[in-house]
Amino acid sequence: MKERKRSLKIFAVCLIGIMINLLGSFIAEKTASNIYLDCIGTTIVAAFGGYVPGIIVGLFTNIIKSINDLDALYYGVANVLVAVTAYCFVSRGVLKKKIGYIWLILTMTCLCVAQGYVFSGFIDNSILTGNDILIYLKNNFIWDLLDKSITVLMLICVKRILPDSAIKWLKIEGWQQKPLSVDEVINAKMYHNRRLSLRTKIMLLLLFASTAIGLVAMVISVNLYRDYTINEHIELAEGVADYVSSLLDAEHVDEYIESGDENEEYRLIEEKMYKLRESYPDIEYIYAYKIMEDGCHVVFDLNTDDLEGSDPGELIPFDESFEKYIPSLLQGKEIKPIISNDTYGWLITSYKPVYDKYGKCRCYVAADISMNVIRKVVNQFIGKMLSIFIGFIILIVAIGLWISEYNIVLPINTMSLSASAFVYDDREALEENVEKIKLLDIHTGDEIENMYQAFSKTTEDNMKYANDLQIKTETISKMQSALIMILADVVESRDESTGEHVRKTAAYTRIIMKKMLELGYYTEQLTEQFMYDVENSAPLHDIGKIKIPDAILNKNGKLTDEEFEVMKSHTTAGGYIIDQAIKNVPDSQYLNEAKNLAEYHHEKWNGKGYPKGLKGEDIPLSARIMAVADVFDALVSVRCYKKAFTFEEAMGIIKKDAGTHFDPKVADAFIQAENDVRRVAEHFSVYGFTGK
Repeated sequence: MKERKRSLKIFAVCLIGIMINLLGSFIAEKTASNIYLDCIGTTIVAAFGGYVPGIIVGLFTNIIKSINDLDALYYGVANVLVAVTAYCFVSRGVLKKKIGYIWLILTMTCLCVAQGYVFSGFIDNSILTGNDILIYLKNNFIWDLLDKSITVLMLICVKRILPDSAIKWLKIEGWQQKPLSVDEVINAKMYHNRRLSLRTKIMLLLLFASTAIGLVAMVISVNLYRDYTINEHIELAEGVADYVSSLLDAEHVDEYIESGDENEEYRLIEEKMYKLRESYPDIEYIYAYKIMEDGCHVVFDLNTDDLEGSDPGELIPFDESFEKYIPSLLQGKEIKPIISNDTYGWLITSYKPVYDKYGKCRCYVAADISMNVIRKVVNQFIGKMLSIFIGFIILIVAIGLWISEYNIVLPINTMSLSASAFVYDDREALEENVEKIKLLDIHTGDEIENMYQAFSKTTEDNMKYANDLQIKTETISKMQSALIMILADVVESRDESTGEHVRKTAAYTRIIMKKMLELGYYTEQLTEQFMYDVENSAPLHDIGKIKIPDAILNKNGKLTDEEFEVMKSHTTAGGYIIDQAIKNVPDSQYLNEAKNLAEYHHEKWNGKGYPKGLKGEDIPLSARIMAVADVFDALVSVRCYKKAFTFEEAMGIIKKDAGTHFDPKVADAFIQAENDVRRVAEHFSVYGFTGK
């Protein structure tokens, strides 16, 4: 139903445009002016309806006009070019400025004048040169400029008079999907391609195919028309020669030669011959020769504007092209028409023998037609064919591009853009993208629609799968965090002095990283993934203590040097434990950070830490962050071997050791986040505990 309405709309719009063109042409004809007014409808339809209906209007206007004036065919291309120009100026926004209308007038004028000059050679069978070109261009440019000015003025009037709803109705679109906005269309058309776009390939294919077929058809048509024209003129020449031969009395041929125009019968025959030639302008020469061994003896030879005829009895030698026909001519035989290019030019010659009562040939009557006449007729035919040919090529390519754009290019590129914008890591965005794909509503009714349906179903299935996957991932992530915390609690339960240490240090690492982002510290490293990994793997920083004997881990007093060395080994032990886990889960990024935290959180900025004595930024950032969080919590917590420092005392120590023990930027972020740190410390003081 939609297709039928669209077809009727296209027909109506094109019909309106053609009627406007024909009306303008009729007015111009009745006023006997040198302007044509036959492209007003073309311009209006192309500007408001699109390039396809504009080209149809321009081409068929001239085809209809050619019914009464065949020369109208020559200018069909000009009308088509006017349509393309008007559409391009509107679609590219040139007419949004007043100067754009002036450029439109000049462009259309130049195109029409140039096309008229090219095809004038076919009309007049002559090529203008020198001053003639300037005169031609000057005269035609002025009238064409006036014609196109009136045309554009009518376009402006229609634009101002017609309501927006009417202008919108004139727009011919072939959507096979939900209509796109201007920006969406631009994005879809400009979609990146590695090589030639499908649109360009279709255009080149149509251009090549239509040109090849058109050229073959044109060559065949021109050859057939040329043969037909030659045969037609041969028949004319034969008819004229036959008629003239009937005027001559064979018994009096010798008398005609001797007395010439002194003979009254001769004068009457010659007068009829002149009248006959006047009736048939294509006949170049009419004459009668008596063929003898020594040459052609003139019986009759009419004068022409360019050449005076020979006198009766005058001897004219045979042309070289007639040598092969001399034996037949001497015998008085019938000969077929001859095409020759000799003394008197490129001619078709028809010979008619004049026999006496005894059957003897007394002379030949001949009628010549210049082949230039035929060439002129054929050239005019070529000009008309070429104009129609070019016009239809433009129309075929335009229709092909229009159909391919709405049925192939835009649907495919729209699906591609939708697929490239697909988001899998956000459930709401995922559902929104799937809904957008459903709203495309591609209904081309062919393989493109099948592909869209499959694409739509696949994306919906992918959404469901991604949602399930995301739920499972979240569940696994929660299980992972819970297992990490359980594992940390197992280790912590062996150390009777640490309390909620793993939870507090994890909270402090989060505070430090957020503040560093605000201050612009290490922004390239502080990605969301990094921050997530550090915070969630922080509870594992002391996992190596599981290898430390209870006697050392929970000793009530200061450790000996030997015992401290054993205690320090918890860093390397922790790194080893997590390293074994990494071997089983190689792609787990959080385990890599957990290893850094476990192994290097006791390294110092000045290189005097353990286990490897790393210095400065050689220490992983996650470990430098944990160093501050770990020391601070140890300071404010009660241990079996010390009392708790006050919050202010602990903050002072962090500040004092910045640049020696701690990364100065990490320490600065921690200090500047004092309020957040205090809230965490107080929370665990009230709801948790700070140690035994």
